Amino acid sequence: MTTPTLLDAERTDLLEMLAKHRYFLRYTTRDLTDEQAGMRTTASELCLGGLIKHVSAVEANWAKFIVDGPEEGPDFESMSEEEIAAWGDIFRMLPGETLAGVLAEYEQVAARTDELVRTVPDLNVTQPLPKAPWFEPGGRWSARRVFMHIMTETAQHSGHADIIRESLDGAKSMG
Repeated sequence: MTTPTLLDAERTDLLEMLAKHRYFLRYTTRDLTDEQAGMRTTASELCLGGLIKHVSAVEANWAKFIVDGPEEGPDFESMSEEEIAAWGDIFRMLPGETLAGVLAEYEQVAARTDELVRTVPDLNVTQPLPKAPWFEPGGRWSARRVFMHIMTETAQHSGHADIIRESLDGAKSMG
């Protein structure tokens, strides 16, 4: 999808809101070391670097969905303990991973999504949702709805990140 599309008000709004929520998520990691980015500071298993990895992976998967449609997702009921642990690695900073590397990957994913917002021929085009207990059977989502879902996911995890950061050293994203 390389055909440029005139940026109308709706696409501009989508890009601005995506940028706003990505900024707040990234901002929670300001001035942190790799060790701090990987620390659990609440009862949750989540850490700041892991949250950014997760949001980045989710955004990349949803952008791919807009173009290619649904993929078979993991069958969590039949996964081995090793497979579950590997899936869970997306929520953690692993040995050898750096905050700079995680943020750079997120920036690349965001740039690809933003290009898709600019160039997808029709925001109304839909794809069938993958089969999963959390989706309505036979449901379809438009490109617009997927972009809004990415935005919502990012905003939700920005809130989680703010709590984790405040628990780490008292810093807040706002206020």
